[in-house]
Amino acid sequence: MKHHVASLAVVALASASPVAAQTAPPTAAPKAAPAKAADPSAIEGVVVTAERPQTQSLVDRTVYTVNADLQATAGSAAEVLNNLPSVTVDADGNLSLRGDPNVTVLVDGKPSAQFTGATRGLSLLQFPANEIDRIEVMANPPAQYRAEGSGGVINIITKKTRRDGFSGAAQASAGDYGRYVLGLNGSYNIGRLKASGGIGLRHDVKERLSSSDRVEVDPATGAAVESHQRIDEHFHRLAPSVKGGLDYEFNDRQSAGLSFSHRELTGTRYFDQGDTSGPPRQSPTALSSRHSDGHEWSMDGAEGLHFDQKLWRPGETLSLALQRSMTRERERYAYRNTSTLPAGPPTFDDLRLSLDLIKTELSADYDLPMAHDREVRLGYDLEDDRNAFDNVGDTLASASGPATINPAVTNHFRYRQQVNAAYGQFETPLGPWRLQAGLRVEATHVATLQITGDLAGGRNDIAAYPSLHLDRGIGDDGKLTASVSRRVTRPDPEALNPFADHQDIHNLRAGNPDLRPQDTWSYELGYLYSGARLNYGATAYYRRDKNSVTDVLRAISADVVLATKMNLPLSQAGGVAFTAGGKLGSRLSYNLSGDLFVAEIDAAALGATGTKSTTGLNLKASLDYRPTSKDTGQISVSRTDKRLTPQGEISAINLVNLGYRRQIRPDLAAVVTVTDLFDGQRQQRLISTPQLRDDFLRHQLGRVALVGVVYTFGATAKAKPSGFEYEP
Repeated sequence: MKHHVASLAVVALASASPVAAQTAPPTAAPKAAPAKAADPSAIEGVVVTAERPQTQSLVDRTVYTVNADLQATAGSAAEVLNNLPSVTVDADGNLSLRGDPNVTVLVDGKPSAQFTGATRGLSLLQFPANEIDRIEVMANPPAQYRAEGSGGVINIITKKTRRDGFSGAAQASAGDYGRYVLGLNGSYNIGRLKASGGIGLRHDVKERLSSSDRVEVDPATGAAVESHQRIDEHFHRLAPSVKGGLDYEFNDRQSAGLSFSHRELTGTRYFDQGDTSGPPRQSPTALSSRHSDGHEWSMDGAEGLHFDQKLWRPGETLSLALQRSMTRERERYAYRNTSTLPAGPPTFDDLRLSLDLIKTELSADYDLPMAHDREVRLGYDLEDDRNAFDNVGDTLASASGPATINPAVTNHFRYRQQVNAAYGQFETPLGPWRLQAGLRVEATHVATLQITGDLAGGRNDIAAYPSLHLDRGIGDDGKLTASVSRRVTRPDPEALNPFADHQDIHNLRAGNPDLRPQDTWSYELGYLYSGARLNYGATAYYRRDKNSVTDVLRAISADVVLATKMNLPLSQAGGVAFTAGGKLGSRLSYNLSGDLFVAEIDAAALGATGTKSTTGLNLKASLDYRPTSKDTGQISVSRTDKRLTPQGEISAINLVNLGYRRQIRPDLAAVVTVTDLFDGQRQQRLISTPQLRDDFLRHQLGRVALVGVVYTFGATAKAKPSGFEYEP
């Protein structure tokens, strides 16, 4: 492994941002103070304007400004994140950073229930991109942020208008198959009062095809069984949303604020499934079909309060915050099952799925800037998570007949987690370097209860998570960076539920109450160059994981496979993440980013023979063409290389997007996009063990065309780029 990482470190060159070559909208700096003397020639005030950089490399994070991104008009957070270097978001909203899916997503620096557990992917697909101002990416986060997530932290910072007066933006986009996005956002700032709010409505239509071709060895008889499954799923989803915020400065030293957000999703989901099985290369001995009609409903909400007190020294601040967020899901499905071979009458059953997650966080942060450009941060954080999972299944004598509880599906599971954390962080110049050192201590208490089987579990642990960051300037435009941190990934609540779910009689699922938290050490060394027309850089990284959680499939009977979670004793990954961007003449700009990696896992404890390793290259590239000051065309290409699993691999995915924007007036723009031009969202998962071989293919029909307009109004209305938005 070390030899692979060393050889990869030779590769290099990249820019600090995929949008570095784009022109940022000018932002006004504060007015200069009036001259003191009564000199009649004194200048009363000066307004200085400057471009806010699209990418900033700070000592502990990289900050990407997305207000000029061509994909931030009518799309989702998933689409904006998928354009960032080293970040990948698949068709289901599953997020990864440098191939690691264990990424903590924060909103304005705080955790949110909507980005926790199994609901995170759908939330990323529904979170409006036009609410995002910038995104902070931290592969090795500082101590002030929670230690959760081996892949690091992504902090989504929402827009907050600071200029006086009323301003806002309205947008409308329409696409094929009845898709549309509507939004209205505004703010009103006067004196010490700042208010903001917005409403939105999004309608999505999706289709997904999946197939599984499997050969397994029946553990009871030793005979091989070949089976095939085909599923065609259709989704129709409507998501209204509303948000608001209010901030008030009591005086020059005290301020407080409150915020809220609420988003609901309602929709229908139906599928047709066909199954065949029998001896390999012979006529099937079983042939059946299954049809489902379903209804989905979910709600994401959050309320927050904060108070800031400036203390005695300049910049000395005490901040208190309380936030409560919740996610609720309700799903109902009715099934009709038909057996053709052997022939039999149809059977009926239904299923009701329920999830309630409430997350509460109380935090206190103290910030003390000191002489000689030093700074101390201290803080305390209490996080309380409460999860309730309730699944009820019935069997019916007929489509409308009496129902009988099905114990093979019905279960009730409870999960509660409390994390008490304290941190200290110190930042100081150190010769030509800038040093940031921190230590975070987290004490965790977890309690679980499988009500159906009266099985209680849980754990208690306490651990320290150090972090260290260094950077130094090299010349006028270069920077050298280095960092190291320790992280933890705690198992998702559902992964701890031991109940064996029989929703699909051919594919069972069960959690593992014995899962242990994953422990990760992460190291980085990088170089960045930011010039007037060219930006590039590279970061060599190495990550070592102990007890990482992985999916394991095994045959338990003829034509039945059980999927569960297991801990891997050891896995490691390393490589070079690189970006490059610049201008090719006056009308053409480009961006390129990639991740050349090698990954290795020790899966001997799971039945594999020795260690497994793979190398790959993830790439993203885009070209922006501006034939006139009012027109912009874009093509973007991305490739996510294959990934290694303990029992096989997951194939690569290639996407191509097109778009064009026309600035009709300074306050009005029209946008046309085509997403996934070649319908490339096809993901193949191969499982190969002595007892099981499974070729699973999922195809998300992703080609989507959208036409939209954006209208800005009020104090901030001006000609600025409005983005292309691509459907996931």
